[in-house]
Amino acid sequence: MHSNIRQLSFKELPRLLREIPDAPKSMYIRGAMPPEAGEINWKYLCVVGSRACTPYGRRMCAQLIAGLAQYPIVIVSGLALGMDAEAHKAALDVGLPTVAVMPSSVDDQSMYPSANRALAQRILARGGALISEMPGPYKAMLHDFPKRDRIMAAMAHATLIVEAGEKSGTLITARLALDYNREVLGVPHELDKETGKGVNRLLREGATLVRNSDDILLALGFELKVDPLQGVLPTDLTESEFKIVTALNGSMVRDELIEEADISAQEANIALSSLLIRGLIVERLGKIERV
Repeated sequence: MHSNIRQLSFKELPRLLREIPDAPKSMYIRGAMPPEAGEINWKYLCVVGSRACTPYGRRMCAQLIAGLAQYPIVIVSGLALGMDAEAHKAALDVGLPTVAVMPSSVDDQSMYPSANRALAQRILARGGALISEMPGPYKAMLHDFPKRDRIMAAMAHATLIVEAGEKSGTLITARLALDYNREVLGVPHELDKETGKGVNRLLREGATLVRNSDDILLALGFELKVDPLQGVLPTDLTESEFKIVTALNGSMVRDELIEEADISAQEANIALSSLLIRGLIVERLGKIERV
C-alpha cells in the first residue's frame, strides 16, 4: 500500500455514512477531509450526472457550484468521466474542498478511470481527498459502482443531479439518497432531450427543483448571505476579468458594462467569455449578471 494511503476506522468515517445499515467497516483515504469536530460545520453535497454531459450540463454545474463558494460546503462525486469530473473541477476552480469516492482502490495504478489521474492529483494538491472501500491494488468491477454510489449518497447531506438520461446510472445514486432520507435536488432539462429525461422524471416524482445556487443552499440549511460572492472571487482572475466582475452592478447590457469597466471591447470579450465558461456570470436576454 502507498505510504500516503491510510485506513480510516469506522469511527473516523463521516458521521452520516456511519448511520446507514450497510455502512463500510472501514475505508482507505489519500489526502484529507475537513474535520467534523472542528469549529466549521461542513455540509457535504454529492453532485452527479451523465457521463455524456452536454454543454448545458457543464455550464449549469460550474454556475451552481460557483454560487456556493463562500459557504462551508464539500463537493462529493465519483471522479467518473463527464459530470463527476466537471463537479470536481468546478469545486477546485472556486476553492471548495472536494472528495472523490472511488470504485477502485485509490492508488495510481488501479485508479478508475485512468484518464482522470491528473484530476485526482489536482484534488490532492488542493487539499481534497480520494476515498475507497477497497485496499489496493484493486481494479474496479461492475458491481463496485453501485457500492461506490451508496457511499456518495450516504455521506452527503443532499444529492444534486445535474443531468441524467432515462437509464442513467446516476439515478441509482438518487434512489439511494432517497432510501437514506437525504434530499435529492434536480436541475430541470429541456423536455425533448434524451439527456434530461431521467432528471425531469425525478423532479416530477418530487425531487427539489434547483433554479440557482440559493435553492441548494436552502436545501442544505444555510441562511443566505446578502452577497455570497462578495470578497471571495477566485484568486486567478485576470485584470480584465476582475474589472468586469467588480464593475458589474445588477443586470447590465454588454456595452454599458464595457464602458463601466473601462477596458477595450477586445479585452472585454475575452474576459466575458472566460467568466461565462467558469460560471461566474450569466447572460440572459441580452443582459449580463453575476451568478
